[in-house]
Amino acid sequence: MTETTHPAPGGLSREFKVTTLICAAHFVSHFYFLILPPLFVFIRDDFGVSYTELGFALTAFSVVTTLVQTHAGFLVDRVGARLVLIAGLVIGGVSFLIAGLAPSFWVFVAMFGLAGLGNTAYHPADYAVLSHEVAEARIGHAFAAHNFSGMLGGAVAPPVLLVLHGAIGWRGAYVASALLGFAVALVIASTPDISSAKRTAPSADQPRAGLALLTSPVILFNWIYFALLSFIATGLQGYTAVAAKDLFGTPLPVGNTAMAAYLAGTAVGVVMGGVLAARVGRHALVAMTGVTLTGAAAGLAGLVDLGSAGLIAALALAGIASGAAMPSRDLLVREVTPKGSFGTVFGFLSTGFSFAGMVAPLVFGLLMDHGEPRAVFLVTAVACLVGVAAIAAGSRRAEG
Repeated sequence: MTETTHPAPGGLSREFKVTTLICAAHFVSHFYFLILPPLFVFIRDDFGVSYTELGFALTAFSVVTTLVQTHAGFLVDRVGARLVLIAGLVIGGVSFLIAGLAPSFWVFVAMFGLAGLGNTAYHPADYAVLSHEVAEARIGHAFAAHNFSGMLGGAVAPPVLLVLHGAIGWRGAYVASALLGFAVALVIASTPDISSAKRTAPSADQPRAGLALLTSPVILFNWIYFALLSFIATGLQGYTAVAAKDLFGTPLPVGNTAMAAYLAGTAVGVVMGGVLAARVGRHALVAMTGVTLTGAAAGLAGLVDLGSAGLIAALALAGIASGAAMPSRDLLVREVTPKGSFGTVFGFLSTGFSFAGMVAPLVFGLLMDHGEPRAVFLVTAVACLVGVAAIAAGSRRAEG
């Protein structure tokens, strides 16, 4: 699908304003991704449920996102990105407002499903607006700022939520987080600089990826790699705090700081990885090295009591290494995708993220409920090794 790339008058100041607003929305979306893990213990105790049951909330979020994501993209094309983005922010805010007030655990889970619906708005709407409003010479910078803002939202979520919990409880923290979504929605709704940013319909001769392409070995190996990346991230950013607490008696604030270090490290790693990918050129090697280092750091954190500083450093290293692999990951996909089929292939590969988002919380929840906190780190390390094998196999197929 071809994006409209004719920014309206206003120059750099307009582009900066629009990009800032879109980045604010992306910040909110990733903040909401991490609204549950830092408060796992408190919410679990309040409702009297297991880690596995609490994982249903994250699974509901991922299931709804998976089922509705494509339809949200069509809606962006039909009614415009601005309206869809505002609706997504409002739906997310309503979801966590009700979740914070929910008297029933299953109402809490249902609200995470509703939040998954709101989550489908961000990527199609964000990219449509940026493509419409930002000049071609600066679109790469806008996309980079967009990605970084999302990572920043995830990085600040754990400490902010813990501070809010200490002041007003987890329920108050959820209500305050809901207000964040409402506030950004209100600013975007009152800013005329963001156009509807409808995208053009595909041309009749635009190449389309067929079933044979999507089921080819090289694409399937990349799908496995994408799914494992999401699985790994879920384990490290979602369960580090509780696993380290049960395994080594690590205080929850330290564990949550390690989670934040992982997310902040990922943001730094993405910037480093972009430079590295451009200079090295051997994208498979860069990606495999990054995933290997991620697995090594995770395995070390599970096998050895590193202490507070050591755990934070290990998770920061895992984040940097994981982030550094991402630009090379995307370039690997481009290398094996026929011209004109990148959107289709990337969309298919992105279902790997959603699949892992559904499965990983249940896997790691079961490990915690069965008294295996060490396995959280070790399973993550093994997943990294499988990811390296998938990259290697996919690269060999592409070269062959």
